[in-house]
Amino acid sequence: MQQIIYFLRKYRFFLLFTILELFALLFTIQSHSFHKSKFVNSATSITGGVYAQVSNINDFFTLKQENKVLSEENNRLKNSLSKFREEDNNSAVFDSLSVQSKYNYTAAKIIKNEFRGINNFITINKGNSSGIHSDMGVINTKGIIGIVKNVSDKYATVLSILNSYSKLNVRLKNSNYFGTLTWNGIEYNTVQLIDIPRQANLAVGDTIITGGRSAIFPEGIMVGVIQDFQFEGTKFNEINIRLFNDMSALGYVQIIENTDRKEQQLLEEQTTNE
Repeated sequence: MQQIIYFLRKYRFFLLFTILELFALLFTIQSHSFHKSKFVNSATSITGGVYAQVSNINDFFTLKQENKVLSEENNRLKNSLSKFREEDNNSAVFDSLSVQSKYNYTAAKIIKNEFRGINNFITINKGNSSGIHSDMGVINTKGIIGIVKNVSDKYATVLSILNSYSKLNVRLKNSNYFGTLTWNGIEYNTVQLIDIPRQANLAVGDTIITGGRSAIFPEGIMVGVIQDFQFEGTKFNEINIRLFNDMSALGYVQIIENTDRKEQQLLEEQTTNE
């Protein structure tokens, strides 16, 4: 105890100076948007490097699971190829392919995954140098994961679908009824569907997919299935969706770039301002 007191007395001026410097830095970041942006990007870069090292260690113990995921993806691609061959003479297939061609995909690896909080984020090992920027969609072989938020040179953070601020356009696979995917912050494997019209026919087990009405995700990406729902009065009160993804065990992902996004947004802004 005496040694601690001696240390504090001896270095009291240095410690006081350090504390004041930290407060000054904090106030500068909070009061200037430019500094705040630089700080966020720098923090993303630094923490990304730390998470990458931790992730490399974890990889040694998760190779079996990753091989399983890669095997599932290989089977999915083979099945898709087989389907296209069977429908070779169907022009609708080629029309669909031409529509999808406006999307580019970049592979990335999750090096940090939050799923126990109320506003969860994910860190991936790709950033500006790989062509990643904010508002790009993130998926894997089983479905939707989130949207890119902040980006540094080598890393990016992703707003997970397990975040109270997440709101995504989705629809019923077997109909054209659209709704909004949200999360109530309770279970990491269950999200909520809202804004579904009362005339929609729902059933437990119905599949939910992305709606394609945003400039971020293509239509038809898997989300989950209806687990249960309540209908009160003239509207659906609560619709719980069981995710296809196990959000606690994510590995490799695909980052989606809509090459027509800027053109679409510019046209919509011009129309709104007229």
